[in-house]
Amino acid sequence: MALQWFPGHMHKALKEIKESLSQVDILIEVLDARIPYSSENPEIAKIRGDKPCLKILNKFDLADPDVTRQWQDELESQRGVFTITTTSDKPAESKHILTLIREHCAAKNASIQSINAMITGIPNVGKSTLINILADRIIAKTGNEPAVTKSQQRINLGSGIVLYDTPGVLWPKLENPNSIYRLAASGAVKNTAMEYDDVGFFAADYLIKAYPDLMKARFKLDTLPDTEIAFLEAAAKQRGAIMRGGRVNLHKICEVLINELQSGKLGRVSLETPSMVAQEKIEMAEAAEKKAAAKAKRKQRFKEGSLTPNKRDRKEKRTEKREAQSKRMKQDRK
Repeated sequence: MALQWFPGHMHKALKEIKESLSQVDILIEVLDARIPYSSENPEIAKIRGDKPCLKILNKFDLADPDVTRQWQDELESQRGVFTITTTSDKPAESKHILTLIREHCAAKNASIQSINAMITGIPNVGKSTLINILADRIIAKTGNEPAVTKSQQRINLGSGIVLYDTPGVLWPKLENPNSIYRLAASGAVKNTAMEYDDVGFFAADYLIKAYPDLMKARFKLDTLPDTEIAFLEAAAKQRGAIMRGGRVNLHKICEVLINELQSGKLGRVSLETPSMVAQEKIEMAEAAEKKAAAKAKRKQRFKEGSLTPNKRDRKEKRTEKREAQSKRMKQDRK
């Protein structure tokens, strides 16, 4: 699936983040606990340098808690990174974020200067709701659709902490093709920019393998099919997603599956694990190596000229003729 959604304000937001980062003491990145890798902006890792980074695994109540703990261990093994899990229905626990900011900016917290923190996150990850909890007032506009925040703003959280809020941004080039599907399935991409059938097939294939009991119970199936198409057909019959003539309405059942995944009705599921991502990175590196080798080979062929033996002979004769002519001209000048 090709993701065709990178609005103009996202280009501007990435530029503003890079420009403002020098004024920031700590970086806060809000991740979707179901997809910590796919919702992590690779541009942030490139530009944050030595600044401490708090990664908030939001929507923890929707994610598999065992997998989330694996992700916290994985993320905290990185230099300068610490994590916390949050949910929108437990605002008191989210307030602990302020304590963590002060602890990791202890030197500045002890002075009279304010701590400048920048908060980033992909669209629809719950960043604006989290900001309103931290500020104890409605500041950031919230909504069920991605990309509600359009411009950067500064928010005084009190207690010496100033927050730089940035628009939710994706990045121009998504390297991992599976991440594209996970972002779409989790709700980070507007539904007008994705194909429900495509994303639904991807989600079904993963979920029946990773969470067979949940899927079997949710769709009231006596036995769970072992392929995504068979599962979707069985689920469609259970949910009445049938068209005239008894044909299965795949678009409708895919839409149902994605909506129930996003709302948490399927249960607590995570769409990626650290070991899964590690394997995908190996496969991506191998694919990149093959692509680079193929490119180098094409470049070499172009340099040498894609000539048949007959054409190559004629080219060599022309070269010899020019060299001989050049030699005669030099002798004549003498």
